[in-house]
Amino acid sequence: MKTILRAGFARLWLVGSAIALAGPALAAEPALDAGNTAWMLTATVLVLMMTIPGVAFFYAGMVRKKSVLGTMMQSFTICALVAVTWVVAGYSLAFGTGNAYIGDLSKFMLNGIVWDGPFILGAGMGGESEVATTIPETVFMMFQMTFAIITAALITGAVADRMKFSAMCLFIVPWSLLVYSPIAHAVWHPAGLIWGWGALDFAGGTVVHINAGVAGLVAALVLGKRVGYGHDNMAPHNLGLAMIGACLLWVGWFGFNAGSALAADARAGMAMTVTMIAAAAGTLAWLLAESVVKGKPSALGAISGAVAGLVAITPASGWVFPGPALVIGGLAGIICFWAATSLKKALGYDDSLDAWGVHGVGGIVGAMLTGVFAVGTLYVTDGDAAKALTYSGWLAGNTDMLLIQAKSVVVTLAYSAVATFILLKIVDVMVGLRISEEEEREGLDVTQHGERLG
Repeated sequence: MKTILRAGFARLWLVGSAIALAGPALAAEPALDAGNTAWMLTATVLVLMMTIPGVAFFYAGMVRKKSVLGTMMQSFTICALVAVTWVVAGYSLAFGTGNAYIGDLSKFMLNGIVWDGPFILGAGMGGESEVATTIPETVFMMFQMTFAIITAALITGAVADRMKFSAMCLFIVPWSLLVYSPIAHAVWHPAGLIWGWGALDFAGGTVVHINAGVAGLVAALVLGKRVGYGHDNMAPHNLGLAMIGACLLWVGWFGFNAGSALAADARAGMAMTVTMIAAAAGTLAWLLAESVVKGKPSALGAISGAVAGLVAITPASGWVFPGPALVIGGLAGIICFWAATSLKKALGYDDSLDAWGVHGVGGIVGAMLTGVFAVGTLYVTDGDAAKALTYSGWLAGNTDMLLIQAKSVVVTLAYSAVATFILLKIVDVMVGLRISEEEEREGLDVTQHGERLG
């Protein structure tokens, strides 16, 4: 059976949540590192800030005034729902050993985690499949919780203004357990199917952005278009609020990507550097495209381009150098602009705040370009035979990695889309998904929460 071991810069590979494998050998007793732990505590707070208040402000500023509180309530409540779900079973299903498709319940209610020191992910699978850490498992669990939270919150942007609050809550809990956790396990656990292929996803291109993007698209299609879509004025209520949210996302993304090194080291520094570069390139590329097509650059375009660049660099952030980061961010800005304007108009779907156009499409761009620009080495063993597949950027004459990346994208898209559709239909039967036309005209704030902005 083929086993894939990974190494990257200086024969070190950190995949997904930046779980480290130093060649095929594993240190038997990982030592707790205070510096790494302090950095990961900080990174965890930064990623949580991306949802509350980041996504909450970002999305609330782009809806109409009558749904601002309802939109913010979705992000805030999802934070609480997913946190509890993660503690009860989500973490266990994502990072329990289990099988290639989903973890087990060995960490149910966190009973199976290591409380007083570093831990080994995949312990009991055999030395070459295990991953040593230098931070407490409690910190790792919390860091991963913030990823689960923001992934669920991103979906709401696609269905803004029209989904029942009760339906959103009933949908998010099983989605977190049955969609997010299995994909996280497949990509980021040593026993996972996509990990075993050798797919590269440093910080969540597939797990977070493609996953949330396609789930949002499916939800938008199932719920249908907003009342008045295409002829009513649906301009953002407060772009200043959206700008504040985007700024919080940009700053928080350093925790997202650099934190995914699980260490305060050179790889974290490179991840932070390329994150900044890609965000800047995405901003400028979107503004340039918008100026050419529409004649003027906009504030909405600037923040959308920044997020597109940040999304695209996420899977690549621990694998690429500054030059490729410029290309990744720039291409993401242009392609996501096209997806959020021309493609959406041509196909006629109502992805309210472009969850699919920016996160889904941007995630695909980033995942594929990771396969083009990745620098590192895959150690492949088959029985007693062993060989090293080295990638030095620009494909290095070998398209294997690009094909692996494509396969990981397709599997994530297919599983998330089908599972999301099924869960939405179940919730629709239970409580109904969509508010009435009259309620939609009045807005989420009053109809769902009995409140309104002054």
